[in-house]
Amino acid sequence: WKPLEDRSCTDIPWLLLFILFCIGMGFICGFSIATGAAARLVSGYDSYGNICGQKNTKLEAIPNSGMDHTQRKYVFFLDPCNLDLINRKIKSVALCVAACPRQELKTLSDVQKFAEMNGSALCSYNLKPSEYTTSSKSSVLCPKLPVPASAPIPFFHRCAPVNISCYAKFAEALITFVSDNSVLHRLISGVMTSKEIILGLCLLSLVLSMILMVIIRYISRVLVWILTILVILGSLGGTGVLWWLYAKQRRSPKETITPEQLQIAEDNLRALLIYAISATVFTVILFLIMLVMRKRVALTIALFHVAGKVFIHLPLLVFQPFWTFFALVLFWAYWIMTLLFLGTTGSPVQNEQGFVEFKISGPLQYMWWYHVVGLIWISEFILACQQMTVAGAVVTYYFTRDKRNLPFTPILASVNRLIRYHLGTVAKGSFIITLVKIPRMILMYIHSQLKGKENACARCVLKSCICCLWCLEKCLNYLNQNAYTATAINSTNFCTSAKDAFVILVENALRVATINTVGDFMLFLGKVLIVCSTGLAGIMLLNYRQDYTVWVLPLIIVCLFAFLVAHCFLSIYEMVVDVLFLCFAIDTKYNDGSPGREFYMDKVLMEFVENSRKAMKEAGKGGVADARELKPMVGGDEEVAALQEFHFHFLSLSVFTDCTSSGEAFVICITQDVLLFLFVCLPITWMAEFLSQLRPPSVKVS
Repeated sequence: WKPLEDRSCTDIPWLLLFILFCIGMGFICGFSIATGAAARLVSGYDSYGNICGQKNTKLEAIPNSGMDHTQRKYVFFLDPCNLDLINRKIKSVALCVAACPRQELKTLSDVQKFAEMNGSALCSYNLKPSEYTTSSKSSVLCPKLPVPASAPIPFFHRCAPVNISCYAKFAEALITFVSDNSVLHRLISGVMTSKEIILGLCLLSLVLSMILMVIIRYISRVLVWILTILVILGSLGGTGVLWWLYAKQRRSPKETITPEQLQIAEDNLRALLIYAISATVFTVILFLIMLVMRKRVALTIALFHVAGKVFIHLPLLVFQPFWTFFALVLFWAYWIMTLLFLGTTGSPVQNEQGFVEFKISGPLQYMWWYHVVGLIWISEFILACQQMTVAGAVVTYYFTRDKRNLPFTPILASVNRLIRYHLGTVAKGSFIITLVKIPRMILMYIHSQLKGKENACARCVLKSCICCLWCLEKCLNYLNQNAYTATAINSTNFCTSAKDAFVILVENALRVATINTVGDFMLFLGKVLIVCSTGLAGIMLLNYRQDYTVWVLPLIIVCLFAFLVAHCFLSIYEMVVDVLFLCFAIDTKYNDGSPGREFYMDKVLMEFVENSRKAMKEAGKGGVADARELKPMVGGDEEVAALQEFHFHFLSLSVFTDCTSSGEAFVICITQDVLLFLFVCLPITWMAEFLSQLRPPSVKVS
């Protein structure tokens, strides 16, 4: 290991392969635009293949094709709320019109008057406006009455209904598990009427995450205990408030309210009961986990303190989630636009109803598979670039003895090294994650399609495979992150870095398990704190609207957004702690504090090591009195016992969660959880126990 000494390009073939893949993605986009898909997507087209807003050429054997729609710039659907749930498209005749009806049209006379006043004919091209009220074909060739008020979608020239009930029918295409349409209508109505509160609470979660990141910088030494106390108080307070609101609403008089308000009140009462029970169970489980981990926070405090110093010296780390999110949004916007282009590209084909559809034939019809792989690989590539950037900056901080000699902007220096030397390594690491993620997504899709059709055994096997692939993906993600750290230190290729990092992690397997368990749990408490604070504020605000708003869905949206925001920010802190630990392990392995082999580590970590050594000596586990040994942070037997205890609680919690949250039989729950325990958790414990017996001799510091 030669930290920050030599720099060289790594994994160049993988960089070339990634560039070729991106060229293929560009070819798909260019092909879809060149075949006219861009015009059909942006301007829209009718059911006869005519693009709105321009002159069209005649299609062979297609009636009403080749029309001049220069003055008709908008697509109008005769029945916009008629959806094909299987193919996820509108089953309606589409026409090009001059204007969208801004007000509801209840009769054919209103449709005729709208056509005469605005010059926008809403019936079929074969029917003149003067014949709307007299022709016998008006019921087929004219829009379904009443015609809902609509407005053009910006940039896409489609007339979209503005009625909330029609939006609910659109949502039914995706939310197929809701059998009562009135419930779905009330849920969406609650979201629409509470949109200002939702936006305000989402902004509150962002502010709370930023405040927590600032607090971490300055009070990292006491952060663990502060988070623990706040989470305890927040969990108890949130649970108490939920039960209080449930009791209050249950005792409230219901004789003076309308039937519609009574239904809303019953929905809110049921939601409050579910929330209160869930909060109570969550609080009990949280207390049990914190009780088990209360003795294992010393090293976490030391690492958090050093991580706080890193953020003080590298303040731009706080803004990493913004740049990553911005890059992902740009790429996802490009990907979605290209996907829409692909959905309208191809040659015109007449369907059974005599209308025109555009379909791709031949090998090009499989381009969307390539496009989906590109979504996963490039997204993982962007996330891996963030990991490499953070790792490079933290490595520079750790292995610079005099912090006054740090680069002016270590983050930009790390980005520069990434672009100049290590893009190939990032491409290879992200490709490995893609290879694991794609089979898992395919199995999840198969499971969703076969839901309710397969037998219990097949369901158990399928879920077990999905779970094992998920565990493999998480392990590879952690190994990749440490491989990027090793690359940032030594400038070696991905395989060499992964091997070197794996050796270090195996030699410190028990420490890794303890640190990750406690550290990740502490950061999870921070996420819980932000979610609880935002959710509590949402409960108090939405409670004032309970008479006319079903706030189940708004509260879920707010809590999910708060968790995602907190995860984005605190994941950076988690990366810093993981990089610091790997640097610390390398430092203690190859340096002993003697002249020429001085430690790079911070004084806080040295104090922790010394305190741990003294505690072990006092317990009778130390060596000779005059020798100072760099012992493991906790004894091997103690760490193995900790892992066994954690896995036992993990198995119990998994069985309890599956049995309470799913409708499956108890035997199926036990089977799938035991399989996960036997093939994932138990081997980890055995390997840890084996490694504790093969631990290398201690490094003596004279």
